[in-house]
Amino acid sequence: MTQEMQIESYLTALRYHLGPLTIGEREEIVLEISAHIRDSAEEPGASIASVLAGLGPADKLAAQYRDGLLIRQASRSISPLLLLRATLRLATKGIFGIFVFCCAILGYSSGVVLVFAALAKPFFPANTGLWLQDGRFVDSGVLHFPPPAPPSHEVLGMWLIPLALTLGSLTLLLTTWAIRASLRLSQRLQSKLCISAAASVKAGI
Repeated sequence: MTQEMQIESYLTALRYHLGPLTIGEREEIVLEISAHIRDSAEEPGASIASVLAGLGPADKLAAQYRDGLLIRQASRSISPLLLLRATLRLATKGIFGIFVFCCAILGYSSGVVLVFAALAKPFFPANTGLWLQDGRFVDSGVLHFPPPAPPSHEVLGMWLIPLALTLGSLTLLLTTWAIRASLRLSQRLQSKLCISAAASVKAGI
């Protein structure tokens, strides 16, 4: 197999594994990798085989690009679904990603529960709230069917609506901000790792 055939075979496999991306995104990545291969192969002592070995298998390289694109898009988004998808993908890469994903789940679930409590209070006023008995909360829930019996008493009344709505909204906003900041941080760390890896590959050529 000639050098040109080796390059084309690798690029074809890369293009195939980049399938979920748009045509424009795929071709941009393929052109970038093609230029990198050809430029690196011109280094003294380099060969196409060593350059391709440094890049790694085409399917793994494509997965890195797909993950990077998803994380980059999510870091600029306010969509909880996209952010959760990105944090789930990040969780497969290490402890930092697992921590971010767990915080995202906790933050979004807490915010949703608070907002739900605020919306439920007008419709179920006797069943929604925080109950105290002997100086302690009856339990951690906000919905009670039936409501706790006396001497338990609900402490917030209709004040629950603005308080829960405000706290829930702030929790959702802060969670979104924290996830986006974490994704941007992961991008910077990944870029540094890629630069270090590229330097190591060149040093080994």
